Amino acid sequence: MLISALKRGSRFIKIASLIALATALSGCSSEELTGIGYRENVSSVNQTSFGLWQGAWLAAAIVGAITLILIIWPALFHRKKDESFPRQFQYNIPAEIAYTVIPFVIIAVLFGYTARAQNEIATVSPTSATNVHDVTVNAIQWSWQFTYAEAGPGTTVTGTPAQPPTLYLPQGEPVRFKITATDVVHGFWIPAFMIQIQNIPGVDNQIEFTANELGEFPGRCNILCGRQHAQMLFNVKVVTPAEYDNYIQSLKAGAES
Repeated sequence: MLISALKRGSRFIKIASLIALATALSGCSSEELTGIGYRENVSSVNQTSFGLWQGAWLAAAIVGAITLILIIWPALFHRKKDESFPRQFQYNIPAEIAYTVIPFVIIAVLFGYTARAQNEIATVSPTSATNVHDVTVNAIQWSWQFTYAEAGPGTTVTGTPAQPPTLYLPQGEPVRFKITATDVVHGFWIPAFMIQIQNIPGVDNQIEFTANELGEFPGRCNILCGRQHAQMLFNVKVVTPAEYDNYIQSLKAGAES
C-alpha cells in the first residue's frame, strides 16, 4: 500500500510540474525564453548586457547541476552498508583546491564581463554632442516629471498616480537622461530596456541609451519610496523620429498658448 501510494504521489508531482512548466512557457515568446525573460535588441542597453545576462544564468545552471550531483551521488552510492565505522579523512587537497579555484574563476570571469558592460552602459556623450536628445527625469512622490530640452522652458510633463505620464523616445536616436528626484530616493526602471538607475535628491545621475524597437513599454519606480510607491508608474512610447519631432512641437505650442 505504501509503495503504491508513493508511486501515485510521484506521478501526481510529475504531472503537476509539467502543467506548471507549460503554463509558464506559454506566456513567453521563444526569444524571451532563450533570453530568460528579455529580448536582445529592444535598446542599446539590451545589446550590451544581454549576453552577460544569459552567461550568468548559464554559469548558475552549471554550478547548480554540479551541486545537485554532489548531493545525490553520496546519497545513492555511499549509503551505509554495514555497521563498520567509515574511513575518516582529515583533509583532501585536490578537493579543497577545486572548490577554492573554481568559484574564484567563475566570479572573476563574471566580474570582468560585468565591468566591461557597466562601462559601456555608463558612457555618456559630452554636452557638446549635437546628435543626442536631452531629457530630464525627475521623480516625485508619487509620479514622474519629464522635461525635453528641445521643447524649451515651461514644457515639463507631470504625471499623477491616477494618470501616469508617457515618456516619448525617438527610435534609433540616442537620448541622454538627467536623473534626479525632488523628495526621496526613487528608482527609474524600464524592465524591457534592462535599465535601472536611482533618482537621488540633489544628485544628477546620467544615463544614455537608444531605443531600437517601436512600441509601448511599461516603466515604474523599483525603490520603496512611500505609501503610494506601487502607483509610481509611467509609459515609454518609442516612435519614429518624425513623430518625436511632432510631439516636441506640440509641447512647444502648448507652452506658447
